Amino acid sequence: MSIPRRAALALPALAMAGAARAQPAWPSRPVRLIVGFPAGSTPDIAARALAQHLQPVLGQPVVVDNRAGGGGTIGVDAALRAQDEHSLIVTIGGPGSIARLVNPLLPYDPATDLMPISLLARMPFVLSVNPGVPVRDVAGLIAHARANPGRLNYGSVGAGTLGHLVTAEFAARHGLEMTHVPFRSWPQAIGEVVAGRVQLVAAAAGAVLPQVLSEQVRPLAVTGEARMNQLPAIPTLREQNEPDIGAYAWIGLFAPRGTPEARITRLAGEAAAALAAPETHRALTTAGFEPLGTPPGPLATLVRDELSHWGEVIQRLGIRPES
Repeated sequence: MSIPRRAALALPALAMAGAARAQPAWPSRPVRLIVGFPAGSTPDIAARALAQHLQPVLGQPVVVDNRAGGGGTIGVDAALRAQDEHSLIVTIGGPGSIARLVNPLLPYDPATDLMPISLLARMPFVLSVNPGVPVRDVAGLIAHARANPGRLNYGSVGAGTLGHLVTAEFAARHGLEMTHVPFRSWPQAIGEVVAGRVQLVAAAAGAVLPQVLSEQVRPLAVTGEARMNQLPAIPTLREQNEPDIGAYAWIGLFAPRGTPEARITRLAGEAAAALAAPETHRALTTAGFEPLGTPPGPLATLVRDELSHWGEVIQRLGIRPES
């Protein structure tokens, strides 16, 4: 018996609809938010707020899995190796953008292996000095460094991290001889500035706010487009005739490459709802962050911009993991 032409034309559409209905619902089991930093860190704060919101929405447990180490790269690598469609990544700039430029041996490439979902929050860096350094602004720092070549040390949380790159680019721009001293954490780096063994640091604002407010360090400038609400008296680099480098410490939500676009869109919307919750907004603001919860586009643009700008700096200055 032959099939009428109209019915025959409808068969492919019916088959596709049946295949769509046959796709397993997501999530079909617990979801992991893998964070490459310890419990209590600001990426962890954002991840736990997101998990609390997602669990009732997704109808599955949402677990925060802290995989600290490697400046955040261990957590990202763990999520990518899982290959289970139920592991998402909460990370920061560096492991989420430029880490492969600094370390070509990194087992993943953020530019190709990660799919941006949402820029959760961001904060500027604060360029600060030990109070014993006789400067009050960026121009004074430049003059002091020129008068004391090789005598100033600056701290960071590792070669190729944004705090390092911000200061290294600043020094190169003005022909300053300063020594980079890497540390394992912001408390260590900032503690050495307080002690005077390291003279300056460009630290993520939330990491150095307590020392700024207690006058243990002296802030000279903030990165970014505008002054911080928490430090309204501290001018931006742009206000002090420095280029606007747009450097922010940020927290982003990513998925492994190949995640369906519909899932990305759904998760971005839920991230925005989670970040809008008053308790989450308050916790991140207190930590120095600007809560955002954007669609995927702004995070993708941020990653591209960092790869372009900092990639050129890393190549020009020859920065490697041992720098």
